[in-house]
Amino acid sequence: MSLLIQHGELVTASSRQFADIYVEDEVITRIGSNLAAPPDTEVIDARGKLIFPGFIDPHVHIYLPFMSTFAKDTHETASVAALIGGTTTFIEMCCPSRHDDALEGYHLWKEKAAGSSACDYAFHMSVTHFDDSTEAQLRHIVADGTSSFKVFLAYKNFFGVDDAEMYQTLTLARKLGVITTAHCENAELVSRLQSAFLAQGKTGPEWHEPSRPETVEAEGTNRFATFLETTGAQGYVVHLSCQPALAVAARAKGRGVRLSIESVLPHFLLDKSLAEQPGAEGLKYIMSPPLRDRRNHDALWSGLASGLIDTVGTDHCPFDVEQKKLGADNFTNIPNGIPGIEDRVNLMFAQGVTAGKIDIHRFVDALSTRPAQLFGLYPRKGAIAVGSDADLVIFDPMYRGKVSAAIQNTNNDYNGFEGFSLKGRPSVVTVRGKVQVRDGAFIGEKGRGRFLAREPVGADHDA
Repeated sequence: MSLLIQHGELVTASSRQFADIYVEDEVITRIGSNLAAPPDTEVIDARGKLIFPGFIDPHVHIYLPFMSTFAKDTHETASVAALIGGTTTFIEMCCPSRHDDALEGYHLWKEKAAGSSACDYAFHMSVTHFDDSTEAQLRHIVADGTSSFKVFLAYKNFFGVDDAEMYQTLTLARKLGVITTAHCENAELVSRLQSAFLAQGKTGPEWHEPSRPETVEAEGTNRFATFLETTGAQGYVVHLSCQPALAVAARAKGRGVRLSIESVLPHFLLDKSLAEQPGAEGLKYIMSPPLRDRRNHDALWSGLASGLIDTVGTDHCPFDVEQKKLGADNFTNIPNGIPGIEDRVNLMFAQGVTAGKIDIHRFVDALSTRPAQLFGLYPRKGAIAVGSDADLVIFDPMYRGKVSAAIQNTNNDYNGFEGFSLKGRPSVVTVRGKVQVRDGAFIGEKGRGRFLAREPVGADHDA
């Protein structure tokens, strides 16, 4: 069935206009005034609403075996939560450990998602070791349509790679035209600091942040940038959390390193005092990089407003309270992560756009268009244009509410943003022209999501 959206205000990364949108065969086919449509067309009156391109979360964990347990969401629950929050595409980190076969891991992640996701999805392929079989496996994975890698400069002996492995990964990525994302810390320094604190009897969650200080994140960011500069590869720092790391990344960008920057929702809004709370409350807020001192918020908002920070993701990774208690007596055993896929769009609009910290076009750019451009999805995604997929968010700026675990769709028993005020939410969300969400409720097709095969950009001809 075709779809006609009338009387809305279209807002993209670069423009704003009142227009109708006509959708047929899953794509936008016409944009204009007073569009006519066949009699059987579904018609939505978007009067008083903003119409955004579907939002893209470039950094989520859904299936994740990690720290003796598994993240709580399934692809069904996470995708429904994403759509209710206005995210129509997510890119999941495929994360086999150092001890797993990379290709087997990749196929496992794909099998978990296939037929289960209500929204479209893609993967970043984590490279957690580099041996004689790795290059052939990664070439196979790229040929299958996964054109981005991930390296961890953290989690020693589990996900983390050493400098030699990072060099090999980036050299191959440069040949293949693949962008490499990186968790930038220093696995050895973190391990040493953790051991020192535990030896002193400092076991609570309040010691998590001091064991991974801002200096360690800045060092990891600088090291990644140096390796990019040396190899000529294209890179993307994930979940950058603090001013010192941002300054390092800015200097690298300034000297021509092909580096993009992502920060994530918690680091704009939350601070380390939450992880310093006693009992289970502190455990809830453990993630890596950790929540930082509140003084970093202004630097992140300023970087986002200027475009220095390219994108805003979530690093969505829900663990419930009982799982968090695995580290009640040892902070190094607390499963790292916090949910966010359902709240990113609404909170960045309320706390960013309506608060005057970013303009509405930068909001669309950072949460939709720029992720699509960086990860080979644009203009299929991240745009309102003829020929683009009809992933659309009809947003009601007059809605008022609060974030609450009691009404969330994420499969978790708490929400780290509990009580935050909302000033707007998606009224209607479509995935390739089909209405999936209406007025905060999922009404669509749970298995509608498709794997998005992506082409590498800028591959060497002799690769």
